[in-house]
Amino acid sequence: MSKYYLGVDLGSTTSKAVIINENDEIIGRGITNTRANYSVAADIARDEALYNARFSVLKKNLDFEIKSRPEYKKYIDDLENVFQYEQFKVRLDRLGEELVKTCKSFFKDEETQEKMLIHLRNIRRSFKPKIKHDYIYNSLGSKNQFFRDIVSEKYNEEVNKLDSSLFEPLMTVWDKSITPAENEVVTFDFKTLVREAMEVLKEKYDKLPERAENISIESDSTFDAEMYLLKGDFKNVSESLRERIDEVAELEFNIANMTGTGYGRALLPFPESCIRSEILCHAFGAHAVFPDTRTVLDIGGQDTKAIQVDKYGLVTSFQMNDRCAAGCGRYLGYIADEMSISLNELGPMAMKAEKEVTICSTCTVFAGAELRELTNVGEKKEDILGGLHKAIIMRAMSLIARSGGVFNEFTFTGGVARNQAVIKYLTQLVRENYGEGIKINIHTDSIFMGALGGAMFARRNLDIALPSAKKAKLEVSAKV
Repeated sequence: MSKYYLGVDLGSTTSKAVIINENDEIIGRGITNTRANYSVAADIARDEALYNARFSVLKKNLDFEIKSRPEYKKYIDDLENVFQYEQFKVRLDRLGEELVKTCKSFFKDEETQEKMLIHLRNIRRSFKPKIKHDYIYNSLGSKNQFFRDIVSEKYNEEVNKLDSSLFEPLMTVWDKSITPAENEVVTFDFKTLVREAMEVLKEKYDKLPERAENISIESDSTFDAEMYLLKGDFKNVSESLRERIDEVAELEFNIANMTGTGYGRALLPFPESCIRSEILCHAFGAHAVFPDTRTVLDIGGQDTKAIQVDKYGLVTSFQMNDRCAAGCGRYLGYIADEMSISLNELGPMAMKAEKEVTICSTCTVFAGAELRELTNVGEKKEDILGGLHKAIIMRAMSLIARSGGVFNEFTFTGGVARNQAVIKYLTQLVRENYGEGIKINIHTDSIFMGALGGAMFARRNLDIALPSAKKAKLEVSAKV
């Protein structure tokens, strides 16, 4: 029986899980937003990694067939998207129950209660088909894995269409309902859910037109040119793959060992011997993906870490802003809320800056007041965000300098590594301060590096601690 290894990175804003095999290959990834209940967040991330692992194993088992029959890969990718929708649908029904329960307890007057219940039913009835469409046709699951974010955006859109007097009571019901709804671990039967997903896909493919001239590509967002060309083959694909899918559904994943890390690692339901520092894990994960890494910068939700590593990926020196979340993911989330935009819009908007407005402080407490003041004096949002992103990186550069500087290669990890503007200013300042020859690594799995490092610690069963301050200082001095 094959052995697998689990790493869970319980961060302050997101919880990640990675499953690797005996060859250090990632076969499963799971991510969710961190809840008040850390144990639930860890369980959900782990379960998502296990579901993803089944699809990865399926693709690996079909590697030869996929090369000759590309419709197989297309079908499996679509199947995973619809599978995620089937999971989402169950959670949405659970949220609906919680909304009704909250409404009945919050509004004592029966007439008001019934009025609000009608609005809640209409809101859900309105956005549910939109979300289904986005999952099935626009791969929503691969773009945004967070249930709360997906529903919150649609719920807000619908509430804002109603009379303004309804905004506060309906948002109060939402706030009181979403946490208990998402703090519940929902157990899914993979085989049942994947078969339901196959039926939904059958309906999707059956709706494709028989002839291309029957459809206007520009006017129909559901048109998929690749799927259309393979339409005839798709009618047979599901039956051809059903047996292989059932085999993967029955597969047992033997987790031989596990490691927990991250901001909330002390709260993980893991044995103490299975807990490792997030600094060690991020360094080990970054080094595993980029073996020549010598400097690692991790910007997460709550803290920033500048780390120096040796040729084995072990930490020789580090610096960390452990006093506040200034310049981290939570700070960026707060800025997005202040500007009434989504977190994903921050980077693209900052990239349009014509100048960088000087930001006096990256303190979350004073951020709102400073933003409003800069806006009132006529500064553009894009320029404010340009200055804000640059200030974040300047703060990080200070930590890097104190850890020993930048050595080739430099690897950037953490969720903030997905922000284009952060990457822009980081590249600019690293090159300005340490030379054009520095190679900067940023991977699509940057947010999973801590969990990957944890899984690799689990496979090797390593018991390594962070270096002492004195030892770290001597090693960096020798390196310089």
